[in-house]
Amino acid sequence: MAKDSDLLELEGEIVKVLPNNTFRVLVQDKYEITCYTSGKMRQFKIKMIVGDKVRVEVSPYDLSKGRITFRL
Repeated sequence: MAKDSDLLELEGEIVKVLPNNTFRVLVQDKYEITCYTSGKMRQFKIKMIVGDKVRVEVSPYDLSKGRITFRL
């Protein structure tokens, strides 16, 4: 991914759970992006289900993929 200063931070809602800790997240009530969980969330086994609000980091180079960093 890009440097930390280049990343876009967005908030969204999980709409679908996919295999391998991957999720479809609805961002800004318009766009659905595919997201994976960050390492710390995997390490501490943070569970997420459909309807959870999450914070997502997205690279400006590929806006269709992101990384979930925080569950709100």
